[in-house]
Amino acid sequence: MNLEKNLTKILIIDYGSQFTQLIARRIRELGVYSRIISHNKIKLNDILSNNVGGLILSGGPLNVYQSNKIKFDKRILNLGIPILGICFGHQILSKTLGGRVKRSKYREFGLASIKKKNKSLLGRDFFNSKNTCDVWMSHSDEVSKLPKDFSVIASTNNSKFAMIENLKKKIFGIQFHPEVTHTKNGKKILRNFVFSICKLKRNWSSKQQKTKLIKEVRNKVKNSKVICALSGGVDSSVVAKLLKEAIGNKLICIFVNTGLLRKAEEKQVVSTFKRRFKINLIYINAKNMFLSKLKNVSDPEKKRKIIGNLFIKIFEKHARKIKKIKFLAQGTLYPDLIESKSVTGSQTSKIKSHHNVGGLPKKMKLRLVEPLKYLFKDDVRKLGLELKLGKEIVLRHPFPGPGLAIRMPGIITEKKIKILQEADNIYIEELKKHNLYNKIWQAYAALLPVKTVGVMGDNRTYEYICLLRAITSEDGMTADFFNFNKKFMQLVSNKIINNIRGINRVVYDVTSKPPSTIELE
Repeated sequence: MNLEKNLTKILIIDYGSQFTQLIARRIRELGVYSRIISHNKIKLNDILSNNVGGLILSGGPLNVYQSNKIKFDKRILNLGIPILGICFGHQILSKTLGGRVKRSKYREFGLASIKKKNKSLLGRDFFNSKNTCDVWMSHSDEVSKLPKDFSVIASTNNSKFAMIENLKKKIFGIQFHPEVTHTKNGKKILRNFVFSICKLKRNWSSKQQKTKLIKEVRNKVKNSKVICALSGGVDSSVVAKLLKEAIGNKLICIFVNTGLLRKAEEKQVVSTFKRRFKINLIYINAKNMFLSKLKNVSDPEKKRKIIGNLFIKIFEKHARKIKKIKFLAQGTLYPDLIESKSVTGSQTSKIKSHHNVGGLPKKMKLRLVEPLKYLFKDDVRKLGLELKLGKEIVLRHPFPGPGLAIRMPGIITEKKIKILQEADNIYIEELKKHNLYNKIWQAYAALLPVKTVGVMGDNRTYEYICLLRAITSEDGMTADFFNFNKKFMQLVSNKIINNIRGINRVVYDVTSKPPSTIELE
């Protein structure tokens, strides 16, 4: 297990929850280093030899009776290290220590009100003046009998033992999810655990991360050359700048114009990285190749795989032309991994594939460098500022690897791409003009594969629907739609329809994540 031995850390044992990555993020936000390891891979020695100051057991889709799928070493409970169990982690702790877990008579999914029963160090400043707090629940099982020497901190109407503790052994269990934003004071629970119970000190920052990652890259690649898959987005831009500082001119960036980029994006990328940052940049205009391969393809997974495979083939072709290339750098992030597969080998369900996840074909003979793969988007932005990338790059909204291909459900055509580029450009420019861009986590225009009847200049039109999306989020794992005022929406709608031939209707997406994803495909 590759953990930072010089940093005291919170180790998170992952049982497959979609929220496990959020736990890690919240701990890092507190300024303390955290890492995740699967319950299938954890060994007692991993804890003893890696300076672990506290353990958190995550939630997960399993139940405690599926003993053949669950691994938990009871000896961990006797190490004297503080332990916090969340949701499923709470249940497995209770069962292991002699308590009882059963199927709940009433399931709890969504917001619930929790009421304080007893004072606790874990619950300090968590409850309001009425000794209650709104929390986010997601469970079908419940602890029905307390383990020996445990006491109740708080309960809900449906969960008598929603928050429990054995203060002497420093073992705590909570049925709700403090890591999600819907739990009102969830960060205080984690803060109390990290600082008051584990007694850790802050040891994590973007500046420290910059130094660490530069050192790791240098140690890994040594004197070899590295190809960086540069797209111009935040992630790949940070990777490119990081590698430039780490290995200088041994970095060679390859920018592939897929024809699925935002308006004039290829010009911006070349100008920024080749001229401004003096990075070795190879520009490849592969627009016709991608459009040819995507012709008549409508299935979103096929689109992603076509784009990913062709992207790799192009890299392979150009890698052969450069001597002593051993590595390919990519801007893979934690959320990319969790939505593609369980990064830790747990039971997390796959939602969609990502074109930059899963490695490379053996024939390419390149090893991956993914310095950001355990970072969240905000971690990356902070790192970008430390690298002096500039706010115009660092604060740019996320853009998917497959580009406009997944913002255009159905068949892709060059005409539709041009229509979408113009619509998206108008939308983004208006957000910036009205000082809304930096208030939104991600915004974009999409072109739906549906035509509708309209009336323009007393003439009948039959054109596409433009969908606008804007969400607020802290991490991309959950998201809510941004609440625009009517005047702004009218302005953008009118400007798109009046300036772009091919669109006669504009709609706004008001679904959250979950149940939807941020992108359409």
